[in-house]
Amino acid sequence: MIKSKIAGIGYNVPKNIVSNFDLEKMMDTSDEWIQTRTGIRERRWVEDGMANSDLALPACQQAIRMAGIQVKDIDAIIVGTVTSDYNFPGMAPIIQQKLGITSNIRAFDISAACSAFIYLLEIGDQFIQTSKYKNILLVGSDVMSCTLDKTPNGRATGVLFGDGAGAVILSPATDDSCILSTHTFADGSGVENLHGKAPGSKFYPNRINKEIIEQGHHFITQNGREVFKNAVTRMPEAVKLAMEENNLAIEDIKLVIAHQANARILEACATKMQLPEEKMYMNIHKYGNTTAGTIPIAMCEAIQEGRFQKGDIILLTAFGAGYTWASAAIRW
Repeated sequence: MIKSKIAGIGYNVPKNIVSNFDLEKMMDTSDEWIQTRTGIRERRWVEDGMANSDLALPACQQAIRMAGIQVKDIDAIIVGTVTSDYNFPGMAPIIQQKLGITSNIRAFDISAACSAFIYLLEIGDQFIQTSKYKNILLVGSDVMSCTLDKTPNGRATGVLFGDGAGAVILSPATDDSCILSTHTFADGSGVENLHGKAPGSKFYPNRINKEIIEQGHHFITQNGREVFKNAVTRMPEAVKLAMEENNLAIEDIKLVIAHQANARILEACATKMQLPEEKMYMNIHKYGNTTAGTIPIAMCEAIQEGRFQKGDIILLTAFGAGYTWASAAIRW
């Protein structure tokens, strides 16, 4: 059976660093409060006028270069995001244009929030396994700063999120390096605990108007306690399933790269998984929660730091709005 592998990977974050001290001035919060509850010290927010596709483009170009292919070799582009440039169309055709791809390839978006990158891997893996496509560009990218209430009213959620993009080229495996398995799940009963409602058909006929904005429906809304409780249950469950399917023990795992939502969530997950602290990767202190971008960004930095190398087995896991959650086992 044909297997797929990550042939190239790249990431990009804005140059604009927003520290906790910057947020103190706008959200009536404190560096101590944020670090104690989230582990976040700073995050990156785009400057005015930068669209999500602008943020994602350098990550795509890095992944393409690492894979050793040309843009003309890409068969499909799939983007995971909740902050596309426009309400519609999706961002994938925009990236196609910005990359200079003139052939009529497949290009579409998915919306799986913080779990999007692993959902992308599962979709791309299936396309490679069936020989439908050969080189697939997968992009997880979000500009979450445009969804935040940056006043004291939004401080509980507004301190959590940053902007960032990651991309990979998925291609047929030529050696033992491959995606071993992916596992994706959803439970719609948790929708009201984490969402951004507007603009949406729920508000027919206008989708967005002055009243909707005054009520803050265009901002992220989160029930932090419920999200925390579900995240620290679902991510370890998903990791356990990936390990069982591939007959893996903790000793076989080089590194777990989880969605970077909250340091306390990551610590609780590591405890539940009986995972040594050094095997749970964290970079949330630098970037906050970049939603679809967290896992590929973390993978890139972990590679740069020498935390895993060719032949090592890594596990990915995520939890996000929907609820959605997922895991993946990869032999690098």
